[in-house]
Amino acid sequence: MNGASTLAAGLLDSVHETQLAFRAVLDALARPGRVRAIGPALPGVALGGAMARLLLSLSDDETPVWWQHADPDLQHWLRFHTGATVAGRPETASFAVLTDIRQGLMLADFALGTAASPEFSATLLIELPGLEHGPALEWHGPGIQTMQRVGLQGLPADFWTQWQVNHAAFAQGVDIVFTCGEHALGLPRTTRVRRLEGV
Repeated sequence: MNGASTLAAGLLDSVHETQLAFRAVLDALARPGRVRAIGPALPGVALGGAMARLLLSLSDDETPVWWQHADPDLQHWLRFHTGATVAGRPETASFAVLTDIRQGLMLADFALGTAASPEFSATLLIELPGLEHGPALEWHGPGIQTMQRVGLQGLPADFWTQWQVNHAAFAQGVDIVFTCGEHALGLPRTTRVRRLEGV
């Protein structure tokens, strides 16, 4: 049995570290486009530190998780520590783990909530090669005083076209947390994105 399947691969101080990660991701979603530190990698877990810690902090036995790459060790690790089950299809997931979106991504495949219950939408956790120094974007909306300049790396060419559709569906739509290593950046469905020259 490898390290991803053992209790030692979880958070050493689960209550304190879970609270820190939860507050950090709430702040990331409340202030879109600002990079937040979540925490370093966990020994034996084949995920970036932010991704792993957010999964441990956000998921439980009532939040099915869909995995872009179905790694049995990671699925067992998360279920052992949180009770989270595996979602068989993207549209049934509360959370989605995407670690290589160069293979393509369709936001409309995930739960968007309903007009009566928009809270039943999915949150996508997307690992990127970088949260800064990518193509220039301007973000506007709640939590942003005037404008937030963002430069994410590694997104598919059609991602922002899909995001415009997702944003227009508000109050329905997915929310996204981008991660890179131990850092995260939030993109809630309320955020309007303007692509600048060269994007």
